[in-house]
Amino acid sequence: MFTQTVDTIIAGARVITQDPSSQRNEPQSIAIGSGRILAVGEPEEIAERFATPSVAVHDATGLTVTPGLIDAHLHPIQGVEIVQGIDMGGVTELRVFLEKLREEAARVRRETTEGWVRAWNVDYAAFEGQPYTAATIDDAVDGLPALILLFDVHTAVASTEGLRRAGITGSRVFEDTSEIVVDGQGRPTGELREESAFNLVLHAQPMPTPEEYTGQAREILARLRRSGVTGGVIMDGSPASLDLLDSIDAGVGGLPIRIQSAMIHNPATTIDERAAITAQRDRFGARWRGGLIKLFADGVIDSGTGWLYEPDAEGDGGTGFWADQQGFIDIVKHYTAHGFQIATHAIGDRAIGETISAYVAAGVRAEGRAPHRIEHVECLDDRDLARMAKYGITASLQVLHMQWRLPGGDDAWAARLGQKRASQAWRAGDLMRSGVPLALGSDWPVADLDARHGLAWAVLRRAPGQPDAFVYEPEQRLTPAQALYGYTRAAALAQGDTDLGIIAPGARADLALWAEDPTEVLGDDLSTLPVLATYLDGERLDNVQ
Repeated sequence: MFTQTVDTIIAGARVITQDPSSQRNEPQSIAIGSGRILAVGEPEEIAERFATPSVAVHDATGLTVTPGLIDAHLHPIQGVEIVQGIDMGGVTELRVFLEKLREEAARVRRETTEGWVRAWNVDYAAFEGQPYTAATIDDAVDGLPALILLFDVHTAVASTEGLRRAGITGSRVFEDTSEIVVDGQGRPTGELREESAFNLVLHAQPMPTPEEYTGQAREILARLRRSGVTGGVIMDGSPASLDLLDSIDAGVGGLPIRIQSAMIHNPATTIDERAAITAQRDRFGARWRGGLIKLFADGVIDSGTGWLYEPDAEGDGGTGFWADQQGFIDIVKHYTAHGFQIATHAIGDRAIGETISAYVAAGVRAEGRAPHRIEHVECLDDRDLARMAKYGITASLQVLHMQWRLPGGDDAWAARLGQKRASQAWRAGDLMRSGVPLALGSDWPVADLDARHGLAWAVLRRAPGQPDAFVYEPEQRLTPAQALYGYTRAAALAQGDTDLGIIAPGARADLALWAEDPTEVLGDDLSTLPVLATYLDGERLDNVQ
């Protein structure tokens, strides 16, 4: 039973409750107390029941209140390591790419003695067909150690000096499908596929201090909140990152948004590490909790590490992330039996299919938890669409990942898949029509942090603000109302929170206040629709416009 002591009334707004039984078109007011919604109703009724001199009344006449957005997939802690150096977003020409590296190398030489040249958010197209090698970048980085992360954070390029600093002299065998690409003589080319490989170079560099991690991660979460986000799921957790969440949560103001954090288990995770992860299932703080495991079933299409039913155009895609697929199934069973929800990165069609099979073998969900979920779901076969619907497995989709596609299919993703499979891309509309639970998110820093851009891409299937831009698979577009649902109620249910993503008595008072109704604006306008304030546990934070 929730207290009936009201401390705040949001008065006279258009309220998108995400509860079909209580949705009204006329203005409504919301009574909030002790961080919970106590009542939603006509302004006169709410005022009569709850208004007293001690209650703060926030006039929202002409504005719209929705549940706070939930970004279902992001990396705000790992992102601190990734977003170092130059943001190469929008660069698609080799000449411009190399010139920016030269400018950064010059800055590093001026300002530091042991510095690295770093760049992130690099489009595969920026190489213009040149190999992803040290030879391509060595001259531009002026002999300095360098690490270049492509936008998907599954492929990296290290300079010759960067390879030397990391002690990389040839290929290595990893527990997963990570790869140090070598030439015919066994010498490393500089291309590093997947995290186990590029982490060798990343961790050869000075890492941020704990204070830098804490400060930068908090600012990233605060930026999320400014776009209407009040919750998110971190997909790169470890015991150390849970400690960091505790540190932020205990600081002034606490966590800026509510967090569920996954713990990563990779093929190289030891038995002792697995036991330590398992022991932290129920760890939580005031605004965060664990209980989620992150696994990988494959890599990415663009570099040939996505797992496919049929090989891609370059003959790649025939292997999953785990050398022993039975090992993956056993881990799914282990964590399910120990009460965890599981989220698996699966991009290629076979990776998705094999993940569904592993979930079914484990029972689809742990007792008392939401069903397991699949992250990305970029290339989905019809047979597996039907199985996801049958078993209620959540699809966690980031539609704005399509921003790197090219209308002619010349981008690395579509060129490898071919026209038929590329047409099965990010099937948001089919998933929703089939009854598959569909949660939306950004995957930042892979894609834009601003949730409004994610909403716009889900509605438009093209770049917002460019009405003449090519529309990819228009039949897969969502309505604004469907997109908002994917970012609110569906995202909440995907993480097992029945009291989030909805405006109803007893729900947490996590809300977003919009200048207009986001379900009624055009898709282009969604990307810039002002969020005037957010409420977290009923506490209001105004945005400076």
